[in-house]
Amino acid sequence: MQITIDLPDNLSLTEADVRIELAIVLYHQHSLSLDRSAQLAVISVDDFYQLLIDRHIVTPPADADDEPAELVLASLRTSLQQIKEGKLHPISELWDDIDEWRVHTGGCSPIA
Repeated sequence: MQITIDLPDNLSLTEADVRIELAIVLYHQHSLSLDRSAQLAVISVDDFYQLLIDRHIVTPPADADDEPAELVLASLRTSLQQIKEGKLHPISELWDDIDEWRVHTGGCSPIA
């Protein structure tokens, strides 16, 4: 797909602004999925989703603890892509450095 947009020279938008606006339009037109739109905008899926909420393009869930299905699917697609790219960490490393993280973040003390 190729899209050509003629913009006036005196338009005061940065490249990042244009990418975000284009991503929003393509998402709103159902031309791109949530994760692809966020990728085009070069921001996280969560930040892009929040932007859509702020612009009243999507409605936030009634319960703040409920994650919308679209966000879950975007996360799963991102995880699958990371797996395909070999960006894996062994399960044995899952809890490595957790105690150090807790110290730096003020998290819970380790369980004895």
